[in-house]
Amino acid sequence: MASEIELADVQAGYGRAAPVLRGFSVAVPAGSVVCLVGPNGAGKSTVLKVAAGLLRPSSGRVLVGDADLTGAGPQKMLAAGVALVLQGHSVFREMTVAENVLLGGYTIKDKARVAERAAFVRDLFPVVAQRWGSLAGLLSGGQQKQVEFARSLMVDPKVVLLDEPSMGLDPKATSTIFEQVARMRDAGTAVLLVEQNARRALQTADIGCVLDLGRVHVSGPAAELLADPQLGELYLGGKPTHIR
Repeated sequence: MASEIELADVQAGYGRAAPVLRGFSVAVPAGSVVCLVGPNGAGKSTVLKVAAGLLRPSSGRVLVGDADLTGAGPQKMLAAGVALVLQGHSVFREMTVAENVLLGGYTIKDKARVAERAAFVRDLFPVVAQRWGSLAGLLSGGQQKQVEFARSLMVDPKVVLLDEPSMGLDPKATSTIFEQVARMRDAGTAVLLVEQNARRALQTADIGCVLDLGRVHVSGPAAELLADPQLGELYLGGKPTHIR
């Protein structure tokens, strides 16, 4: 299956410090959710910075489809179909949900296309449609995250990079957010997900990758990683979970 984005043998870090990523590789197939899990400091967020064009790798390659975009900046990565949803909340609280979402389509010159994408995201995320005219700052944290998801989809990206989407959310909101991640995937957008809530993320993902010391320690079908007792003890916080 073709990959929407691939990082191949990437080494990357910050300044003169030791590299954070040390020969890291991952591929995100079309129509899939790939989840990166691992301990703090393993390099998960650094992977997303490289993938989004925010951090230039010192070696290795970043491929979007067949195009080698190693070292391309964030504007070129976005134009190539790579969207990033940041950790925490990035809505503009004094703007409406509609204004926040439509900002995601600011590079689209065709007004009909903007309207088409806005209709698509309203259909995909019902809370966005329901609160379209509300101030974004009046929404709950989980609702604001769905607004961010909708904004990222305005450019019809090939892949969305999600950095800790459940951070700060209660269990109910977390469950909703992962349901929306699955909806994004089912609607045709591939997802590369970094998440501390490893078990819940792997329940949603198709493929899991466990990072340790800047490399992929193990990868495979997410259900198999969840069921592996050794991985559960080392990286997932306890007993394995079986998906039905």
